[in-house]
Amino acid sequence: MVRAGSPHPGRLRQERSRGVVITHGTDTLEETAFFLDNVVRGDRPVVIVGSMRPATAVSADGPGNLYEAVQVAADPRSRGRGVMAVMNDKIQGARSVTKTNTTSIETFSSPNDGPIGYVDTAGGIRFMTQAAGFKRATYKLPAGEQLPRVAIVYSHANMDAIPIEDAISHGAKGIVLAGVGDGNTSKPALDALEAAAKKGIIVVHSTRVRSGFVTRNVEVNDDKNGFVASEDLNPQKARVLTQLLISSGVTAPAELQKAFTATW
Repeated sequence: MVRAGSPHPGRLRQERSRGVVITHGTDTLEETAFFLDNVVRGDRPVVIVGSMRPATAVSADGPGNLYEAVQVAADPRSRGRGVMAVMNDKIQGARSVTKTNTTSIETFSSPNDGPIGYVDTAGGIRFMTQAAGFKRATYKLPAGEQLPRVAIVYSHANMDAIPIEDAISHGAKGIVLAGVGDGNTSKPALDALEAAAKKGIIVVHSTRVRSGFVTRNVEVNDDKNGFVASEDLNPQKARVLTQLLISSGVTAPAELQKAFTATW
């Protein structure tokens, strides 16, 4: 059977359930999904589900979403696919899924990859890819309860260095830039980020743009500056991965970049 609850790595290995279903608020659902995808071991599916409309709404989406999430978690074909988000008849992978609308039930999508499957009332569950194609690393959680402090700095026109300097002054071990375009920003901000990298602070440049990959050494000279390109990870997911990598003792730029590189 499917059991709802916390997918603690050890507990999930011991349970005899086919999978785990977690109900979650939609605002940070994608971050929790990505975090769990990087720490939960084993091949049993973990499915995160939410709703955009309250139970009091005329057309509440919660009951249907929950029913479909249980279907997906219980399906043998879901094994080996990592953490998935199921809402609005779609199955989304943890790495790619993101919230794209403030109120619409059609809010979760995977801009770069598309859904990995669909839940059809008449046709059942349809996966679009084979589970064998998924490869993911898992990281150990830190000994304490707190993950390292990693700040997200949002780039904009005429940006100065103050937000970066503020993050450093408050003890950030890493900084993720939500850059413009292909992860770029102003010269004062880039200079401040380069100085931060020289101090041993992990600097990852992502993009505030909804879709697309941040390419290494294109708009920003990553090799020279000691930066990491986020590839397809948006700023909030890049922050989660940076926290886990720092906790795991991964700090060399080459190893950091390797961890950010998608493997399918």
